[in-house]
Amino acid sequence: MRRLWFRSLTVQFIVLMLLALAVSQGVGGLVAWRERASMLQNQIKSEFLGRAASVAQLLETTPPQMQDEVLRASATNYSRFWVTPSAPEDVAGWRREAFGQLTLPLPSFAALGSAETPPPAPPGDALAGAAQASAASHWSELPATAWPLDRPARFLQLDDAFGMGLAVRLKDGSWLNTAFAKPAATALWTTPAAVTLGLMALLLTAIAAFLIRGITRPMRQMADAAEALGRGEHVTLAECGPDDVRQTAEAFNRMQERLQRFVEDRTRMLAAIGHDLRTPITSLRLRAEFVSDEETREKMLVTLDELRTMTEASLAFAREEAVAEETRAVDLTALVESLCDDLREIGQDVVFAEGERACARCRPDALRRAVRNLIENAVRYGGRARVSVTESAQTIEIRVEDDGPGIPAEAIEQVFAPFYRLESSRNRETGGVGLGLAIARTIARRHGGDVTLANLPDGLAACVSLPAPPLAAGTRTPKARARLRAAKPAVAAPLSPGA
Repeated sequence: MRRLWFRSLTVQFIVLMLLALAVSQGVGGLVAWRERASMLQNQIKSEFLGRAASVAQLLETTPPQMQDEVLRASATNYSRFWVTPSAPEDVAGWRREAFGQLTLPLPSFAALGSAETPPPAPPGDALAGAAQASAASHWSELPATAWPLDRPARFLQLDDAFGMGLAVRLKDGSWLNTAFAKPAATALWTTPAAVTLGLMALLLTAIAAFLIRGITRPMRQMADAAEALGRGEHVTLAECGPDDVRQTAEAFNRMQERLQRFVEDRTRMLAAIGHDLRTPITSLRLRAEFVSDEETREKMLVTLDELRTMTEASLAFAREEAVAEETRAVDLTALVESLCDDLREIGQDVVFAEGERACARCRPDALRRAVRNLIENAVRYGGRARVSVTESAQTIEIRVEDDGPGIPAEAIEQVFAPFYRLESSRNRETGGVGLGLAIARTIARRHGGDVTLANLPDGLAACVSLPAPPLAAGTRTPKARARLRAAKPAVAAPLSPGA
């Protein structure tokens, strides 16, 4: 769950929205519950006072011999009435008597001799315990203006909820006592509330998923476009949608144009420099031909040839960084295998290890040149080259191994610098110009990958790592592989030995 939380923006958004819903509904429900309880308590108290006043008036207009019948007829499941000759003073004693009256069965059932079980009486003992713990411990004066009769009365709160008692003096001097105790349905969590909250949660989840999809879709598109841009492809994002998304797409497209202009300007500058250098180099070569000293003339010509070669190599290196070759799906295994066959035909000792078919989107001519540089280096310095193509869930690796002396550990990264040569002489036949590895790494990085070197017990291993296609990231299954093989991507045409 923790991994899902940190990896999924949708999960985070939905959980936070549901948490906000639960908190808001909880606070709102608590406030509504307290208001409902207060309103219900006031309503019950009003009805209780009205009923007590009605019974008091009825008793005052009824002959004394009928008063007991009136009291029995006025009783309900949750209220009792009785008359005492004097005013109640002891609150604790009156409360005990009130709960005793409330626990008695209704007089109507006893009088009729009914076999039917009467409705259950309020839980007097439990209510009494609550009353003793929290209710008021003295009578409060209820003025005549606060209830229907024109005389004051004594009021007592039996508990903190709906239990209450009242004593009022009748005209004959006796006192009417009234007790009420009814457990009210004031549950905070009810079935309708749970159903409503569940429906709201489902609705918010659907809305959140829809909103997050609208947010993450442009983000995924931009991530794919950035990955494609890193591989040297030209991708234009659609400048549409909300202002934030549209402005982001516009900024990405402007950035891509600026990068392309920068690369094009640098390439044109290097091409112009190389073109301008050709003229003075040619002029110097013509003048060197007229030098009378043969030894000096040969040295000057060799130096001028080296300058010309370096100039041409620099132009080739610049062209590789701004190549406009189209990116397409290619069978890398077939591409590398055909390259090895071409090199074997011209006499180089190259062995290709058969393996599973690996496909990716790339610029095949440029990638072919990068692998060719690595193979030629392996043959030149290691005597032979062993080439293989392997594929994993994240990368595709083209590995070239040789049997040479390897490279000192401190120089493994330096050899990728342009014009850097481990070979101390300036002989192009033995050391080259020093751009082969630089060009190979440039091409690999423009595909979103890299070139790395590692010393072996007997030789050196050069590895071209390329990102696996999107299909390989999450659905690398036998069925997916079969579909990928059935697609039959294009295979780059072989290059001539001099390419």
